[in-house]
Amino acid sequence: MRSQLLFFLFACVTLSTAQDFPRKDFQMEKLADEIFPVQDLDLNYEELYENLAQLLSNPIDLNDITLEQLRSLMVLTEEEIREFLQYRLQQGPLFSVYELQSVPAWSRTSFDKVIPFVMVRDANTRLDASVLRRLTHEDNNYLLLRFERNLDVKKGYQPYTDSTQRYAGSPDKFYLRYRVSNANDFSFGFTGEKDAGETLMWDPTKKYYGADYLSMHAQVQNKGKLKNLIAGDFQSQFGQGLILGSVFGFGKNAETVTTVRRSNLGFLPYTSMNETMFFRGGAISYAVASKVILHGFFSSTFKDGALNTSASEDQSITSLSATGLHRTLSELSTRKQVRVEGAGTVLQFKSRRLDAGIILHRTQFDHNFIRNPTPYNQFAFKGTSNLNAGLFINYTIGSTSWFSEYAQSIGYGHAFVAGMVGNIASTLEVSVLFRDFSRDFYSFSSNAFSENTTAQNEQGFYAGYKHRISKRFSASGYLDVFQFPWLRYRGYAPSEGSEWLLRFTYAPSKTIQLFIQAREESKVRNLPNETTLYQSADGVKRNYWISCDYSLLSHLKLKTRLQCSTYDLNGHSSQGMAIVQDISYSIQRWSFAFRHALFDTDDFDNRIYQYERDVWLAYSFPAYYGTGIKDYVLAQYALSKNLTLWLRWAHLRYIDKTEIGTGSETIGGNMENDIKFQARIKF
Repeated sequence: MRSQLLFFLFACVTLSTAQDFPRKDFQMEKLADEIFPVQDLDLNYEELYENLAQLLSNPIDLNDITLEQLRSLMVLTEEEIREFLQYRLQQGPLFSVYELQSVPAWSRTSFDKVIPFVMVRDANTRLDASVLRRLTHEDNNYLLLRFERNLDVKKGYQPYTDSTQRYAGSPDKFYLRYRVSNANDFSFGFTGEKDAGETLMWDPTKKYYGADYLSMHAQVQNKGKLKNLIAGDFQSQFGQGLILGSVFGFGKNAETVTTVRRSNLGFLPYTSMNETMFFRGGAISYAVASKVILHGFFSSTFKDGALNTSASEDQSITSLSATGLHRTLSELSTRKQVRVEGAGTVLQFKSRRLDAGIILHRTQFDHNFIRNPTPYNQFAFKGTSNLNAGLFINYTIGSTSWFSEYAQSIGYGHAFVAGMVGNIASTLEVSVLFRDFSRDFYSFSSNAFSENTTAQNEQGFYAGYKHRISKRFSASGYLDVFQFPWLRYRGYAPSEGSEWLLRFTYAPSKTIQLFIQAREESKVRNLPNETTLYQSADGVKRNYWISCDYSLLSHLKLKTRLQCSTYDLNGHSSQGMAIVQDISYSIQRWSFAFRHALFDTDDFDNRIYQYERDVWLAYSFPAYYGTGIKDYVLAQYALSKNLTLWLRWAHLRYIDKTEIGTGSETIGGNMENDIKFQARIKF
């Protein structure tokens, strides 16, 4: 069978083109629409998808890819992962990505989903040369240059604007990124960004070194017993993210099974534009025995935060800021005011079925952390130091993966997660997860599965499924019930709630896919009237989708989507609606993407998130709010093999507004225009 497959590959494609062809036409919108299509929550989806995009720009060799790396892609079932690893063990190294089509239990759909993230490297260039030679000859070696600007004049740039609201810099946004990497071997890169309104400055006394945000890393992997070594900026992912969780963790969405479990990835280079979710220092993973790995790291960085500077009190931290914006005097006053040091170690035992470990992590602030008091934050962290200890155990039985983690804030509360994902039949996948987070559990580097934005003050049970009814029909859904034992933001009473989702997909052919989806969330919220600040009621939000993707020609694709929402609170009901038409067209070196969207929402509770096509490694998830029209066009041109150009123009027009935005972001009039240009140079 294998010899026949290799003969077919040789007859159809050369080895060099075999690696690039399956990945060439992949668009990031497939992740947004087909894999993780729910964007209803108050999350920064751009940061979440940017991490996945790094995998697209840095594909992993199928002959080196690990179990946890396969899980981290979140597109394969446990059965498919098990079958692939068994196939590789029995057949030996793969010669082409097309060989995946011979893996038992793999369908064409599985192949299409995983192919953008993987490749097979030529055996003659794998690890036989020096690191320096591989670095200089690496295909994944590129420089990105990006320019963005809002073409309308905002209040913050007007000369008559009060100095407290005036922006310090120009309305131009610049982004520079360089990276050269080979997955599971080495990585080096740096990133610089200036947001609109920020300044370009060289003043080390103010921690300015050109661009407002700079990030850099250097990494080597798999050098004997040295499994991983990173200097610079990095992120960590251990256990289920209760203590150490990177921004790879997704929450509840229409991918109802694979995103529930966190992958145990260890230390990863940090390449995102998010200016808060990273460590800065060094990390190492070393194999002290054949199945035992010792991980350790140290970090020291400055975070944005507000300090209490009252003369009558000692200086203390009242809040941390995560916007990364430093444009006005008030924003600049919080820039890099708080030094945060962190150190941790993980002792991990890893075998074919069992993955377990012990975690210790300490966070140290340079000032006392004392938040401004509110009714809901009476159990918020106070002090200068926080120490967490935890244990994680993951176990795989056949096509089922069991996972768990327990964490304890020393002297305070605990957090616990346990769950399972797997196939209970060839056509049925299921997932379950239980969570219990104390109101006084504190972790500043967590990213666990939760209803809240942090793993705190919550108990819940989640169950999800995916059922392939036939080759054309599939269904998926989940139910999540949760409770908050203590007060929370916008909910000044202990409460409980629930959330469910149902999705049906119909694909009559390779060129047509239709899905319908419904989601409902019920959660207590404070009533808006100030005189009844401490009264609350159940708020119920419902969302409905109808979407159809279809191709008229091989180079012409269309997508039509209707989204509706309602929100009910204390007898008051409001609605929202958006109709979106997308057109994608490609010819020779050119590709184009067009959108025309109409939206009408009664209030912010019915805002409708929509993924928008953008330049490579930049992603837009705006919330359509109000009544208006959104159009954009994106053009891409491959000038040569090593130079690709992008140009994007977006136009937003409101029917119900005479000005857009608030404060320094205010634009006079009802129209807004944005332009973005990007060049990618491959070396």
